[in-house]
Amino acid sequence: MTDKFSAPAASRSPAFREFGVPIGPRPVVMILSGPSGVGKDSAIDALQALGQVDFHRVVTATSRAPRPGEVDGKDYHFVSLTRFAEMINRDELLEYAIVYNDYKGVPKREITEPLQRGQDVIMRVDVQGAATMARILPGACTVFLTTATEQELLQRLRDRQTDSEEQIAIRMAHARKELAELAKFTYVVVNHRDHLDHTARILWAILEAERARTNYQRVAL
Repeated sequence: MTDKFSAPAASRSPAFREFGVPIGPRPVVMILSGPSGVGKDSAIDALQALGQVDFHRVVTATSRAPRPGEVDGKDYHFVSLTRFAEMINRDELLEYAIVYNDYKGVPKREITEPLQRGQDVIMRVDVQGAATMARILPGACTVFLTTATEQELLQRLRDRQTDSEEQIAIRMAHARKELAELAKFTYVVVNHRDHLDHTARILWAILEAERARTNYQRVAL
């Protein structure tokens, strides 16, 4: 089944030298965003499980405390407010913002090092951060991940059992504002409940489409 979705090596390194087609890896930077609770991490996990794309998942730095089950260096780089301030002063971050009273930011090395290896880069950021990253990283594609309905998003937030009803209400109000930014993204993907495999295949197709663009632009910092 997976063979149907595998890409030949030639798609990554076009061999038509006589036609002037560039030869070499074409790493893609994907900025994946969407309201809290839509399943951004789960979608990336499902894409990785397909085994069709060699990509690096950007790990964001945050000043908030870990939630139960979260692992430092995998889910986030959990740092103190003091350390976060140092990262800002040393220009170690591509961008940072205050989200729900906590600092979040993307370390530059999370982008530069995998690109140097020829790997695709996928970062999941909040909608506010996505707009900033799109300006900083021309050539990156932006993907807005959403649920099919508002009720489904509400249920997902409740199922996480990490927020109070008051906090969930704040997240839902914020999500409505974020949806107003949808048209600014390159792609929109609906992450249907219990259909993560389908979502992953769409993300895979987007990466391959971006790689095949005639006006492909490699992201550089």
